[in-house]
Amino acid sequence: MSEELALNDDQIGKSAIEAAESPIKRRLATGARTAWREICGIFWLVLAVLAFHSFIAKPFYIPSESMLPGLEVGDQLVVSKYPYGWSFISFTIPNPVAMWKDLVLKQPQESWGVQLPFVKGRLFGRLPERGDVVIVTPPGRNQDYIKRVIGLPGDRIEVRDGVVLINSVPVKRGPVHNVMVPIDANTTCNAIPDGRRVVNGKAYCQLPLVRETLPNGRSYNTVDLGYYGADNYPPTRIPANHVFLMGDNRDQSADSRVPLDQQGLGGPVPWEYVGGRAEFITFSKNGQATWNPLTWWGGLRGGRAGASLHPARDK
Repeated sequence: MSEELALNDDQIGKSAIEAAESPIKRRLATGARTAWREICGIFWLVLAVLAFHSFIAKPFYIPSESMLPGLEVGDQLVVSKYPYGWSFISFTIPNPVAMWKDLVLKQPQESWGVQLPFVKGRLFGRLPERGDVVIVTPPGRNQDYIKRVIGLPGDRIEVRDGVVLINSVPVKRGPVHNVMVPIDANTTCNAIPDGRRVVNGKAYCQLPLVRETLPNGRSYNTVDLGYYGADNYPPTRIPANHVFLMGDNRDQSADSRVPLDQQGLGGPVPWEYVGGRAEFITFSKNGQATWNPLTWWGGLRGGRAGASLHPARDK
């Protein structure tokens, strides 16, 4: 009888322990399932964002003055991926190692993304139109540039004393005229000799502009300082499936006129390296904002949000 009582007491004790543990186990199991759902949700969200960046559109930040006057340092753009089809360069694949080195170790990286191996051709490929503003990755590099399409396959391109010739015909140019661009932390005017002006106590950068009109009637302003080596480029025939690209700030742009070893594009660029078309400016930063949210509104330039990056078309 005593053994049976002892066994029953032991069983009762185990049942009590199991009864006490069951809610804890259920809570742990529920917590694990919730955590797993959260992880899966974040994974699919990241995948959706990367897919959108790869196939539809992505943001682009202007880091240099090579596209003045239309684009200033600090402009944030939307670049669409689909107008020319997709190539190996289209895909957005983050590189955590590059991010770590750049943000934590303070070792500047060309890109925060992984570049796929070169694959010839484009899916649903279509050539850009003359005058389009595009992002392009120089062959052998992993960094996006932004330039304007000037020449297409079969064209004979030449630059003579700053004048672009397409198939031996000079591109139409208007008279030189000046525009005053406000100087701020991002627009410094350091690369424009004697360009600084003060009007009513405010500093400006005076840019000498020339309006170009391409053979298809699309026109845009260029900055022409008039005395740089890139003002001359020998006659070059553009191969099939290549484009010739130039920056609007003609004397401060590493583009198709500049060799690869001088940080340029090294001549006509295979169309596979064109990543997309610039569409419009979403907002523009003057470089005065800090981590303090109270400075963010004052760090925005007025009047630039929503500006289209498609060139005007003469009628």
